[in-house]
Amino acid sequence: GVSPAFPQAKLVHRLDYGTSGIMVVGLTADSTKHLNKQFQARTIKKRYLAQLEGWVGEDQGQITGPIAKDKLLFPRVKICHSTGKAAKSEYKVIDRLAQPHSTLVQFTPVTGRTHQLRIHSQAIGHPILGCDLYKSERSQQMADRLLLHASDLFFEHPTNGEPFHGHCPCPF
Repeated sequence: GVSPAFPQAKLVHRLDYGTSGIMVVGLTADSTKHLNKQFQARTIKKRYLAQLEGWVGEDQGQITGPIAKDKLLFPRVKICHSTGKAAKSEYKVIDRLAQPHSTLVQFTPVTGRTHQLRIHSQAIGHPILGCDLYKSERSQQMADRLLLHASDLFFEHPTNGEPFHGHCPCPF
């Protein structure tokens, strides 16, 4: 467990290294099982905030591109139409900033592939600031950390069945 007070507590999902934000912990074996089922069924909805290099032109949109492991550059992934798995990310512009020249976006991943938001951002020419894996010449130097934050989770509470919204304020 994660705490002596909750010896059965278990993390039910993970965040990419460097991503800040909200995490869900099942405090009992039953709640962990219930939450795991929701993650597997993809009924848990996630929202992220990210700061992207440059100004994204459209106020909202979708990014699609099948994602496959990049066997030559582990742990990276790549957009690959022949071997990749379908991936879809929705975005909405929150703000366009002058300094640094960047865009704050809210992402809603429709699928949940490894590094999905990072590779999709790079694919549209606006990598996430501070990302060391999917970057441009400038984007990694524009921030001292990955500016990707898991801000919101929406799911069915494991004990009372009520809709639950968890929120974690963004640190950037």
